[in-house]
Amino acid sequence: MPQQPAASPWPEPPPATPLADQEACEALLPRLQAAVAHPEGDSLVLCDAAWSLLSGWPAASASGARIECLLAVAHCRYLLSRHFDALDAARAAVELARPIGADPLLRKALTFLGVCLMETGNLPDAIATLSHALEVAGRTGDAGALSSVWTNLGLALQRSALYDEAAPCFERAAELGQHASAAFLTARRAAYTNLANCALHLDDIRPGLKAARRSIELNSEPATAQDCLSRAVAESNLARLLLSVGDVGGASRHEALAREYAARFPSARGELIALITGGLVDVHSGAVEAGLGRLKAGLDCARRRVLSEVGDALSACVAGYEVAGQPDVALVFMHEILAANREGRSVQVLMHHQRHLDRLDRQPPQPQTIDATLERRQQRLRGHLGAEREWTRNRILLLEQQSVAAELHDDTTGEHCYRVGRLASILGREIGLEDEVCFLIDLAARMHDIGKLVVPDAIMLKPGRLTAGEREIMESHAAAGAEILARSNVPQMHVAEEIARHHHERWDGGGYPGRLARTAIPIAARVTALADVFDALTHVRPYKPAWPVHEALAEVRRLRGLQFDPDLTDVFLALVPRLQREAGDLDRFLGAEAQRSPFVQARRQIAAALKGADPATTLFELRR
Repeated sequence: MPQQPAASPWPEPPPATPLADQEACEALLPRLQAAVAHPEGDSLVLCDAAWSLLSGWPAASASGARIECLLAVAHCRYLLSRHFDALDAARAAVELARPIGADPLLRKALTFLGVCLMETGNLPDAIATLSHALEVAGRTGDAGALSSVWTNLGLALQRSALYDEAAPCFERAAELGQHASAAFLTARRAAYTNLANCALHLDDIRPGLKAARRSIELNSEPATAQDCLSRAVAESNLARLLLSVGDVGGASRHEALAREYAARFPSARGELIALITGGLVDVHSGAVEAGLGRLKAGLDCARRRVLSEVGDALSACVAGYEVAGQPDVALVFMHEILAANREGRSVQVLMHHQRHLDRLDRQPPQPQTIDATLERRQQRLRGHLGAEREWTRNRILLLEQQSVAAELHDDTTGEHCYRVGRLASILGREIGLEDEVCFLIDLAARMHDIGKLVVPDAIMLKPGRLTAGEREIMESHAAAGAEILARSNVPQMHVAEEIARHHHERWDGGGYPGRLARTAIPIAARVTALADVFDALTHVRPYKPAWPVHEALAEVRRLRGLQFDPDLTDVFLALVPRLQREAGDLDRFLGAEAQRSPFVQARRQIAAALKGADPATTLFELRR
């Protein structure tokens, strides 16, 4: 029997006047809120039909009810794992909320947009959006709203593995939560829970223990399923923190409590928490086989039922096998994290990039007069391609921001990529490359390390020397970055792809990934390699202090003909001192373009808000 089409959720044709639009939204909102409360059955049908209706109205009919409807659509889609669709609705809500001057609604819309961006892997835009939400929340003076934004900012930084920057955000959220209404108790509790989780990664045990216990105090008598799950998470955090200081007995007691609260309202996430925590406690207690078995069972649970936690489950397996003295097996799980990142994070980056391109293509063309058209044609004939260059800059913006994020473990300012691009392009001009090639090198070299997005955090954050197996995983970032850029659908990206793939090749053939030698290495990669190494040497890294410029140049000279093209090296050694004399502040000169980056600006604003200082002059320098 042929299927009948689904009945329309609308009893009558869509309204056509602003007043009717308002009335329709007010009637629709309770239905959407009910779908959010119980996202099942026909909820998606309702949300998709509502989205079709709401997005079709003109911006002039913006109202609070329409914005609330869009946010309800976004929330329901989010709960049903339609995260990119949720993103569209949240973005529409923000665009409608901006002009009507309702700060509480704008803050709410920006916050949820930031959450959607975070969930879909666009962490730079998430941080920039939440920074804007923080500014709007500050105007409202609502402590609860500020606490909520700070918590989500912390989560975005935590997802970026910037735990030392996330922790102060959670501290501020918890502090503000003390002055908020009871409605924000859950957010305050979450701030402490997340602070404890950051402490695990930072090995900052004392504040982590305090935060975990405070989270438990704020949830002493959990009754609902969500509260019990939150309590299980807090007990798990406390158990794992105690393991890190060798208190296996205390960890065992809190692991039992985590298991107890997770079992009160059985769920896949609760089962996963119990298996992972129990497995780690067993391994530390000496029950190695039982513990490793529970960890593998937890990984299986994540793969089957909690896909968003597969990465954490794999990381727990790595930790368990390392404690058990089986680093070879731990490395197998590390490779699996790498493979998952290469697929998942690459797909997310490219999906956001494509949506960015689609939005640019949908922008209405600017009206052109005859004079303006002639002037543009003359500019083309004279070779002044400013408009085309701006077009290229706009199209790679999202990839550029992701590249900055990939480097933040080593460069907390976010300016390294920009300095490398500018210096590489100047070096290219010195050796006679065409202006348009040098322009592309400037943009492309900013993305040389975008592949670090796929490297497991345990390797990126490891304080000591990497093992041979870990080094192999780290080196895979070159090919991974080239693959991302090759799939970016921007014709000019061939230069960026070459740089990403080959900037670690050596003149003597001892580099990676292709073991290329001499002039087989593309010229764009050769100039970028010099700029990259020099900038890394002259700036602070977690593993070393900044070198003076003269010492860095001496090291570059030592590597002439070994790592670097000897002819290029000679030009570079003369170029840098001349730039110092002409520009004065070399960092400011080479990093000027970073000031245009929304992501870099947002991180400065966040730091300023934490310190109560002027965001224009505050460096992003948080405690480690």
